Amino acid sequence: MRFDEGAGLDTSEVDDLRGGGGGIGSRVALGGGGLGIVGVIIYFVLSQIGGVSPSGAGSLGELGAGQQVSNGSLAQECRTGADANSNHDCAIVAIVNSIQDYWSDQFARSGRTYRTAQTNFFTGGVRTGCGSATSDVGPFYCPADSEVYIDLSFYQELRTRFGAEGGTFAEAYVLAHEYGHHVQNLLGTSRRVGKESGPTSGSVRLELQADCYAGVWANHATTTPSSTGRPLISEVTQDDIDRALDTASRIGDDYIQSNLGGGQVDESQFTHGTSAQRERWFTTGFQTGDPARCDTFGTNNLG
Repeated sequence: MRFDEGAGLDTSEVDDLRGGGGGIGSRVALGGGGLGIVGVIIYFVLSQIGGVSPSGAGSLGELGAGQQVSNGSLAQECRTGADANSNHDCAIVAIVNSIQDYWSDQFARSGRTYRTAQTNFFTGGVRTGCGSATSDVGPFYCPADSEVYIDLSFYQELRTRFGAEGGTFAEAYVLAHEYGHHVQNLLGTSRRVGKESGPTSGSVRLELQADCYAGVWANHATTTPSSTGRPLISEVTQDDIDRALDTASRIGDDYIQSNLGGGQVDESQFTHGTSAQRERWFTTGFQTGDPARCDTFGTNNLG
C-alpha cells in the first residue's frame, strides 16, 4: 500500500488523546453500545483466561475531564502522502481521510449527506459517549457520539496475540470496518439490532455488513479523490488484500474462541461471525465495490 506523495492530509479528522493518566473501567465492552471489530468476544475470552482486568483499574491512560486534545504534532508531522509513507501515525490519518472521502462521495451520489466522524487515538483507556473502555476491547465505534476510538497498540496485538501478518492495509481494513459502523449509524441500520448473539443474530449481520463496507472502500481506495482532487492512496496490491483477509480470518468468533479461549466453540455466543464469513463479506465488498451488495440482513446465506 502506497500513498500519493503529493496529496494533502487533513489531520482535523483525528484527535490525539494519548498522554493522559488515571484508571478507567471497561463498560463499553460490556454493553455500553460500542461496536468493535473484536469487541465483546475478545473481552469475554481474555477475561476468562486472565488476559484483562474486568475492573480496568491501575495504570490505564485516559483523557480526563477538562483536558485538552493535543493535535499539534500530528498537524506538523502529517501534511502530505509523503509523510504517510514514512510515518505510521500519518498513514492512519491518510487512511481515515480516504475512507471518509469515499463515503462522503457515495452518500452524495445517493442524495444523502455524510457526517464526518472523528477518530481518536488513545492509550490504555478512554471515556466516550458509550461509557468508558480499556484498550482490551480493541478498536470500536461509539454510536452515541459518532466517533471511532483506537489504541494503536492493537495493531501489534494483531500480530503477536492473534497471529496476523499485519501491514498497513490490514490496519486500514480495521479502520474501514469501524467506519462501516458509522455508515450503519447514519443509515439507521444499527437501530435494527439488539444485544442478541448467535450465528444468525442481528449482531453478526451488523458486523459482517461492516466488513463488506470495508471491502467496498478498498475497491475504491485508489480512485477516491481527496479534497485536493488527488486520491490519497496510489497503490493497493494483491498482497495488501491478502493481508486484510488474513486479519479477517484471525478475528472470527470461532477462531478467537478456539485459539485464544479454552478451545471450545460456542455458536450461541457468536456476535461477529466466523472467520470464513468475515473473509467472504470483505471479499464481496471488494469485488463488487457496491454497498448495495452488502445486505447481510436480507439473506439467509451468510456463508
